[in-house]
Amino acid sequence: MDHHHQQGQPPSPADANSKPPTPSSTPASRHGSGSAPSWPPSSTEGAPARGPASSSASSAAPATPASRTVYSDRFIPSRTGSNLALFDLAPAPSSSASGSAAPPSPYCALLRAALFGPDTPDRLASSAGASSSSAASPVGSPAGGNIFRFKAEVPRNAKRALFAGGDDQDLLFPGIFTPKGSGPRKIPRSPYKVLDAPALQDDFYLNLVDWSSHNVLSVGLGNCVYLWNACSSKVTKLCDLGADDTVCSVSWAQRGTHLAVGTNQGTVQIWDATRCKRMRTMESHRMRVGALAWNSSLLSSGSRDKNILHHDLRAPEDYVSKLTGHKSEVCGLKWSYDNRQLASGGNDNKLFVWNQHSVQPVLKYTEHTAAVKAIAWSPHLHGLLASGGGTADRCIRFWNTTTNTHLSSMDTGSQVCNLVWSKNVNELVSTHGYSQNQIIVWRYPTMSKLATLTGHTFRVLYLAISPDGQTIVTGAGDETLRFWNVFPSPKSQSSDSLSSIGATSFVRSYIR
Repeated sequence: MDHHHQQGQPPSPADANSKPPTPSSTPASRHGSGSAPSWPPSSTEGAPARGPASSSASSAAPATPASRTVYSDRFIPSRTGSNLALFDLAPAPSSSASGSAAPPSPYCALLRAALFGPDTPDRLASSAGASSSSAASPVGSPAGGNIFRFKAEVPRNAKRALFAGGDDQDLLFPGIFTPKGSGPRKIPRSPYKVLDAPALQDDFYLNLVDWSSHNVLSVGLGNCVYLWNACSSKVTKLCDLGADDTVCSVSWAQRGTHLAVGTNQGTVQIWDATRCKRMRTMESHRMRVGALAWNSSLLSSGSRDKNILHHDLRAPEDYVSKLTGHKSEVCGLKWSYDNRQLASGGNDNKLFVWNQHSVQPVLKYTEHTAAVKAIAWSPHLHGLLASGGGTADRCIRFWNTTTNTHLSSMDTGSQVCNLVWSKNVNELVSTHGYSQNQIIVWRYPTMSKLATLTGHTFRVLYLAISPDGQTIVTGAGDETLRFWNVFPSPKSQSSDSLSSIGATSFVRSYIR
């Protein structure tokens, strides 16, 4: 503890006006009645208290100190200038002489709502009770009950509203402090690009559109295959099958450099897209090939002849195995993401699952009542398979192929033509035919509709997703290809900006 000694007599009033007063000469009344001084001196046991010096002492020893002032090392601040009402530690200041208090500023109101939640009637009553109790007792006393607590009751949603986005945030700050991406995602209701695709066939059993990992779209138009580069919008004619044949299916290999083309005469052609050169032709099917699916160097093809063939491009034979089981045309074919299971759908209303080595289906699902063309494996959950039925069925069904169980079913009200899962979020898109020709974005597993997109005037028979997982392209018998931004990006989880694959404004052009 520091001890400061002051020598000599106290200064006269004239001296006090000419120089700053010392702590010992500052009157207590300067701080107001009933309040403690800003820096109060404290006496230490054994130290002499300050008092007037005796006349004998002053005459005998003039240089002897008249008093000793002792100061503590504690600093006790004055709270008279503190605005305790700002933190609701004390009652709000009384109203002005006119009887009306000034309304709080919008910023203070929003800050108060963010810290303590909205002023509901029950909280206003509790706040009034806390104010009355604090007025009856000193501010710093425990009877106030609000020291270091700000409020007696804080709603649970208000506690987390500052740190987590959610639907309850709109209740606290309607339309003001809503963070980006907290509410339902905004999905544009119109396509940002439209390509005219003359001679695009209106046939439910064909698969004429696919999008490569190199951002190139392949489209079968009549007897030709065209490539559209999504980065440069350049159109390239890959092949022409001649007047005696037509394109029935196209499918890109995973690497994005080779394209498989299924024809109406039953052949399967492999094309090098970078050099526009045909690498191989396999004549194995007796009828048209409407479904193709890649598994590394293995290509599976489904045909109207009811068979599924595996073509190994490393082997000299046209096919290495034949899968039999369907009683009608095979119109849907998809390998799982781990390349261990193949799902096939047919015009016999059957959905089959095969493994890598089986020639007979290992799982059979017969719940659909119409042709099964729409097939999609989930990229998020192993063994989760979605399938859609035709006009007489109209249902999207979900299966767990690991446990061989039917999980759920959703009646969409119209023919299900295609299904594709989002790679970035747990959502999927379905395209439909009779009778509404719509595109629906679903949230899984609740199967709530996030958006319904319309624009096609014919059945939406073709669907593909961009390599970044944000954009889908749909094709229909109205001979148009439409590009939609429906899914968020992998990083931002937001679809506020258009993907880089297309223009930033509505564009309509020709695919050939």
